[in-house]
Amino acid sequence: MKKLHFILASSLVFTLLFYNEDLGLNWAIFGMMQTALICYFFQEKFTSRLHLILVVTSVLSCFAFAWYADFPSFLAMALSIIFLQFKTQEPKLKLLQAFPLVFINGIASLGRILMFSQYLPKRKVNNGFAKKLIAYFVIPILFLGLFLIVYSFGSDHFSSLFTGYYLDLDAWQAFVLTALGFFISFTFWNYWIPEVCYEKNDLLDNDFKEEAKTQNQNSFSFLDIDFERRSGEITLFLLNALLLIFIATYNYEQFFEVVKKSNLSSDTHERVTAVILSIIMAVGVILFYFKGGFNFDEKAKNLKKLAKIWILLNGILIICAIIKNSEYVSFFGLTYKRLGVYAFLILAIIGLVISFIKITKQKTNAFLFNQMIWYFYGTILLCSFVNWGNLITNYNISVNKGVEQRFLRSLNFNDKAYYDYFKLHPEEVEDKYYYKEGYVKRVQNETILSRSLYFEFLETNK
Repeated sequence: MKKLHFILASSLVFTLLFYNEDLGLNWAIFGMMQTALICYFFQEKFTSRLHLILVVTSVLSCFAFAWYADFPSFLAMALSIIFLQFKTQEPKLKLLQAFPLVFINGIASLGRILMFSQYLPKRKVNNGFAKKLIAYFVIPILFLGLFLIVYSFGSDHFSSLFTGYYLDLDAWQAFVLTALGFFISFTFWNYWIPEVCYEKNDLLDNDFKEEAKTQNQNSFSFLDIDFERRSGEITLFLLNALLLIFIATYNYEQFFEVVKKSNLSSDTHERVTAVILSIIMAVGVILFYFKGGFNFDEKAKNLKKLAKIWILLNGILIICAIIKNSEYVSFFGLTYKRLGVYAFLILAIIGLVISFIKITKQKTNAFLFNQMIWYFYGTILLCSFVNWGNLITNYNISVNKGVEQRFLRSLNFNDKAYYDYFKLHPEEVEDKYYYKEGYVKRVQNETILSRSLYFEFLETNK
């Protein structure tokens, strides 16, 4: 199949799936179709285990969206299919480039759609075929149309045979969906990669080139290498001392100072925010001082030791923040944001470990980002597969924290646990209109393409 065939087929399927439908199962079907097309027509390009992993994650994320039809599952599905297409068609390019390319093509496609020569097939017109087309189709249809018009004026009954009918079609919706489907399909199948992406791809390698190992370029024109190395040692020594003081005061306030329960929320938010900023700045410091020749500088042993201590102390700070967030959970129960804090702090630990590996094994700065993108992607996949709303509800009920009706009702996909709890505790019902039956029934009455499968297997409580 040519690019045009992929674009037209995808556009047609998109229009049929989404016409008069809300977002639901149709997105999962569309995603499965794109995955199937890649697997069938480009299977000869599947040369590594990574391709098979991305096929599996694409299929699983499509099923996750079919079940939940929420934003995390949509993001997981979109990333999986984009990564699969990218690594299949452009295996030599680093995956980091997929993100700017998606943005660039989203804008560039608005103009590139008009460049018909890029995707329309170039064919020579067969004179014999053209003659047959004109003689057997165009001319007869033209005369038939003219005589239909004439005869319609002469007989009302004859005219009624061809009038009085109307097509139950929302022309505007069909046009918008067709245009949107064509735009998405065009961007997906006929994307554009600027030449600079190929030229600069080596900058994203995990390992240094041989010539880079001997080049120790200074960051500032007014400082030579020896001064910059000494500056780095002084900076990291002072930062380590400062971080030790911060960890001491942080833990004193956290474990020894009496904090009012009413202030626990604001205190936790402030401290976690401080930790987040500290980790971002810590990684920035590592990337600044170990971006090139310092990785191989024999005189930079002290700088490396101080950097490793810096990483270790930041790891301790993250553990303290995890303990603080756990204390917050023990007082008030779980929420989406508190789970998000755990996720970010775990990713921060992974980032520090990778930074440590980068220094130890003398990797490039791009190594950190090349590795973290996979952990970020894995986090998105995990978020799409797990029913976090139900997990939060069951945990809070089990510890009797955060079981307010308004809060539990705001969570997603926790309907059974929600109903079961308030049936057993009717005295805790704040407002009878805060039950979910109306919403669940409305969703279950949607057409099949607009539903999520979660509600198909949910028994409505009456």
